[in-house]
Amino acid sequence: MNKLDEVHKYEENNIQVLEGLEAVRVRPGMYIGSVGVRGLHHLIWEIVDNSVDEAMAGFANEIDIKLYPDNVIEVTDNGRGIPTGIHQKTGKSTVETILTVLHAGGKFDKSTYKVSGGLHGVGASVVNALSDSFEVWVKRDGKLHYQKFSHGGFPEKPLEVIGEVDLEDTGTRIKFHPDFTIMDRLDFDFGTIADHSKQIAYLNKGLRINTEDVAKNDRRSYCFEGGLVDYVHELNKGKKLVNPDVIYAEGTFKDRDREENGVIIEGNEIKVEIAMQYNESYSANVVSYANNIQTGEGGTHEQGFYDSLVRIYNNYAEENKLFKNSNEKISRDDVKDGLVAIISIKHPNPIFEGQTKGKLENKDARVATNKIFSEIFERYMIENPDHAKAIIEKSLLAQRSRLAANAAREASRKKDGIDIGNLPGKLADCSSKNAELRELFIVEGNSAGGSAKMGRDRSIQAILPLRGKVINAEKNAVVSVLSNKEIATMIHALGTGISDEFNINKLKYHKIVIMTDADVDGAHITTLLLTFFYRYMRPLIEYGFVYIAQPPLYKITAGKTVAYAYNDAEKEQILSTLEDRRSVSIQRYKGLGEMDPEQLWETTMDPTTRKMLQVQIDDVAICDTVFSTLMGEEIEPRHDFIQENAKYANNIDF
Repeated sequence: MNKLDEVHKYEENNIQVLEGLEAVRVRPGMYIGSVGVRGLHHLIWEIVDNSVDEAMAGFANEIDIKLYPDNVIEVTDNGRGIPTGIHQKTGKSTVETILTVLHAGGKFDKSTYKVSGGLHGVGASVVNALSDSFEVWVKRDGKLHYQKFSHGGFPEKPLEVIGEVDLEDTGTRIKFHPDFTIMDRLDFDFGTIADHSKQIAYLNKGLRINTEDVAKNDRRSYCFEGGLVDYVHELNKGKKLVNPDVIYAEGTFKDRDREENGVIIEGNEIKVEIAMQYNESYSANVVSYANNIQTGEGGTHEQGFYDSLVRIYNNYAEENKLFKNSNEKISRDDVKDGLVAIISIKHPNPIFEGQTKGKLENKDARVATNKIFSEIFERYMIENPDHAKAIIEKSLLAQRSRLAANAAREASRKKDGIDIGNLPGKLADCSSKNAELRELFIVEGNSAGGSAKMGRDRSIQAILPLRGKVINAEKNAVVSVLSNKEIATMIHALGTGISDEFNINKLKYHKIVIMTDADVDGAHITTLLLTFFYRYMRPLIEYGFVYIAQPPLYKITAGKTVAYAYNDAEKEQILSTLEDRRSVSIQRYKGLGEMDPEQLWETTMDPTTRKMLQVQIDDVAICDTVFSTLMGEEIEPRHDFIQENAKYANNIDF
């Protein structure tokens, strides 16, 4: 077909105009990031953010979040209540306008909210668009108002008054059910809801957030008068501390006014809150927020914090003659070891990268955090010389370790990986050059590795057998970690580098599959590998490249029929379908090595039949605490964690 024919196929009627909330339903990922588990829970956070904005404005002090059966969510606050009068531009109630029109909300009016997390004004309307049922109750002006929407935000009736309340009784309640014709059919996780609520409570002193799983009668309530200081205590629980006190800074920075085209533009007023403390571990846990939104990719507020740390450390070390030579300097990398810090700013006009708000870009936020934190931290260092010296020595030790690690990496580069074939667990690569198709199976043991090599799809599947358990990246310094042969093999195989040198664009495989035995030892190896990835290659997890294979526990043979069960429930279900159970043979796999190549392929490696778990990070701070608790030096926190969570472990064999 020639170009002219193609031109005539591209006519005016090919151009679609999406009205109302239809654009959200067509491209949900643009608004909530994904239609998977993260996007599903993001629906809750969009509604909760609005309630938190009322709290930040000083009009609410309690939020209730309930999870009902069949994935129904209800969020209630005691704020002012959404305005209920007729909106002059739309001719509809303000409640309906806010819930059905994108970019309609009070977030654009500084007299309504000086700061807010729901920056774009699309939160509630997007949730409505992605729900098949959405209800709202508003208590305001002595009346209880109600409206219901269905099938993506279509109102069943206009807003109506259904009762009376006390004049002082105000607030908003929203109840919704996701539209699973758009969202992946997954269940809300109450643990995730509770953990996120706890995080919000830490960030807002005195705000009480109640969570409840109605079906399981599980209620959890959070309120922290110490705010970020309590947060740091929680993250450092059970760890050996370098400085016993949490260093806390709070203040407001007023940016200077500026003139643009003859008009005076008032400078932003930025509230800064920072809490930090060092422990004796080798990893950092720095978590930043802007208007209660976690900025997982950092931004200018984090840069200002690090600017302050590095400058003050170098000045203090130089003035107190802690450097061994005049050329010695402490870098940003050196101040991270053992650092636990929470950075929270409240900005009247935050600029984020996209609707998911992963990174803050405001230049004045860098100045604000630097100035507010420096004033407090410099005073702390002067008034606490013993603690200051201990912190500086911690950073200098980290510097020596970093330089030694760099030397080790450089030596490895000079070898250009030639010796990798002599390392335990030789890599059997695949033939495809397309990283998006390539899969790397990290396999426990040479026996299973042999079966995997013979049973794999050689075009897209590479096999890396590991002998024994890799080093614990939580307990060991970077030099020791990089000296571990199994770790060195993985780093070379993946091709990305580690830590600050990590480059996701150099990743050779877009599926990294941990394949271990379905027993306690296999689970330990999996945890060790995940700990290494989390500490040194975290973007692999954040971008969703890491998976855990799910090998079957049982092989069930009945005559010529062979079936595999991945847990006891599946085994019983399969057995219940067999007419004659007397001739049935059940084999309990003790390890991957017991499977021949064909069995390993069809049960665990075949993309059309296999089961895999994608490893995800929903909350960096909580994830960091879990890794530190399970893999760190202290025994008591690990004992407490196991006792508290044992009730959730139904089967230690996965």
